[in-house]
Amino acid sequence: MKNQLDETKPIFLQIKEQLEDSVINESVKPGERVPSTNEFAGYYQINPATAAKGINELVNEGILVKRRGVGMFVTEHAKTILIKKRKKTFYENYMLPLKNEANKLNISKEELLEMVERGENHEN
Repeated sequence: MKNQLDETKPIFLQIKEQLEDSVINESVKPGERVPSTNEFAGYYQINPATAAKGINELVNEGILVKRRGVGMFVTEHAKTILIKKRKKTFYENYMLPLKNEANKLNISKEELLEMVERGENHEN
């Protein structure tokens, strides 16, 4: 877990994203238990309801499953679900604006692909 929270973003969202990142980078694997609402609350000195909000969103998305009296666990298909969701978000937040700006500047598909392939090697 991160030591500090970002004051510019809702806490429940940060907890949710931390858990998502842990699933994607496989520091938490399918079937493994994740910290409880109370563990998050104690660690960050926050209200347990705040932590629960982020965790419950992951339950609703099929990323975590509650096992009564035992805890929260990562589902078998959590990583696949998250990658699909993040790819969609990536497309909407980055690719669509990129394509729109490229159209405004009359940048062809070929030129755009060339720019992407150049990546970090391009200085201008």
